[in-house]
Amino acid sequence: MAVSYKRLWKILIDKNMKKSDLERDAQLTHYSMSKLTKEQDVSTDVLYKICSTLKCGIEEVMEFVDEDEVKK
Repeated sequence: MAVSYKRLWKILIDKNMKKSDLERDAQLTHYSMSKLTKEQDVSTDVLYKICSTLKCGIEEVMEFVDEDEVKK
C-alpha cells in the first residue's frame, strides 16, 4: 500500500489555493511540501496542520492506494 494526496490537490484547486498558500497558511516546511508532492509519507503533525488549515478531515486529503495507483 502507498499513500496518495490527490484529494488534497483537488481541495486546493476547489479553494483556488496554491501549494505555496497551503505551505504558508499551515506553517509547513519546504521539506514537508516536497514529500507531499512526491506522494511520500509525512508525519501526523503535518496532516493535522493541513486538516486544521483547510477545516477538513484526514480522509478528505489522503487515501491509501495500491502501489500501481501512485505511479499513474
